[in-house]
Formats: sequence, structure tokens, C-alpha cells
Amino acid sequence: MLTDAGGLPLCPPALTTSNTSDQRTLAVMLDRVRPVRGRPGRPRHRPAKLHADKGYASRANRTACRVRGIVPRIARPGIEPKQRLGRHRWVVERTIAWLHRFRRLVIRYERRADIHQAFLTLAATLILWKSLQNAV
Repeated sequence: MLTDAGGLPLCPPALTTSNTSDQRTLAVMLDRVRPVRGRPGRPRHRPAKLHADKGYASRANRTACRVRGIVPRIARPGIEPKQRLGRHRWVVERTIAWLHRFRRLVIRYERRADIHQAFLTLAATLILWKSLQNAV
């Protein structure tokens, strides 16, 4: 799940197998972010910086962020304490809780991955729609 600072999904959630490491999915998720339009000038394609937990701590992920022009703020195991991670991690946890309000996503009933991915995308779209309605 890739979110902005307010907890809104930047791209549809990625659906992977249960034994896929988080380290392998970060670059794919960053490439799925769509450009934000509205302001004059060249649209920004990716976030300026990325906060991630220790599951994403690898040299390859830091390099992938830097290649894309993103400042990585990834906690390093054994160096940064766990207590400081909660400042930014709760935003993603709250977004996952918003996804779990859609009961069909809490327990996966679909066998086909494309159907489950469609429901994930629909749920993320409804979260964005609701935030737009509350902003007006």
C-alpha cells in the first residue's frame, strides 16, 4: 500500500502472494503512481520522499528510490529504534483499516486474483471519492 501523508492511496494496492518479500514490490509500486494534474507546469510523477518501515530496508530499495528522484526515509535494522517509526507508519495502517471496512476484502473469498484486484482498486477509488466529498 502506497499512500500520501494524509492516508489517501496514491495507486491501487498491489496484490502479491503471501511469500513475496516487501523488498521486491517497492519499485513496482513506485512506478504505478500516476501523475497529479491541476497545477500549471510539469506534473510531479512521484512523491518527494518515502517513509517506510524496516521490511523495506535494503540497498536495492534505497537505490530504486534515488533513481526515481525520491528521498528514502527507510528505517535501518539495528540502528533506528522502533519507537520512531510510529509517526509515519500509522497513516498506512489507517488506510488499511479503511480498506477493511469493505467486508469483502477482509477475508478473501475470490479464487481469481484479477477479481480480488478489481475489488481492491474499487475500494481505493471509493476512499478517494469519499475524501473528495468531505473536502467540498
